[in-house]
Amino acid sequence: MRFPKRAAVALFLFVGGIVASAAAPVRAQELIDRGFVHGWNLMVDPSFGNGCLIQTVFQDLSVVRLGYDATNNRGYFAVFNKAWGDIEKGRQYAIVFDLDGKRFDATATGLKQDRVPGAVVFFSDRNFVHAIAEKQGMTVYGQTGQTVMKIDLTGTAKALEYARSCQDEMGWGG
Repeated sequence: MRFPKRAAVALFLFVGGIVASAAAPVRAQELIDRGFVHGWNLMVDPSFGNGCLIQTVFQDLSVVRLGYDATNNRGYFAVFNKAWGDIEKGRQYAIVFDLDGKRFDATATGLKQDRVPGAVVFFSDRNFVHAIAEKQGMTVYGQTGQTVMKIDLTGTAKALEYARSCQDEMGWGG
């Protein structure tokens, strides 16, 4: 379940800076808000070469972001949650994404900013984003097979359409 828009906006401003500053070695730049579509915030991230992204906050206060790193021509999936205190910045974690029964192995990199832990997965395969857009739910499993999170992907396909349009507007393609 997602948070109401007001709570999502407040948290995205806080966590948006976390992802930008943790992923970029230079000083973080503020995210540019492009609106709220189908349960997701649509934004542009100057620290990733003005790549577009969608972000939402779930009931467990997990902040989930799908975006495009225009600087390195790749996509990313990032999640932050204050309850994940054991994640170490820079450490690699083997994880599995399950999208309605279709599994993707990945390596996540731990992030931590202002004591809020998270992880990011970078990918170059656009099929991963298309798989997310086509599915209804995603479960992420950790290194030992434990369920890390389950999320409802309702509205994600429409939000990703807006992100692709944003990418076109920014000159990067979607």
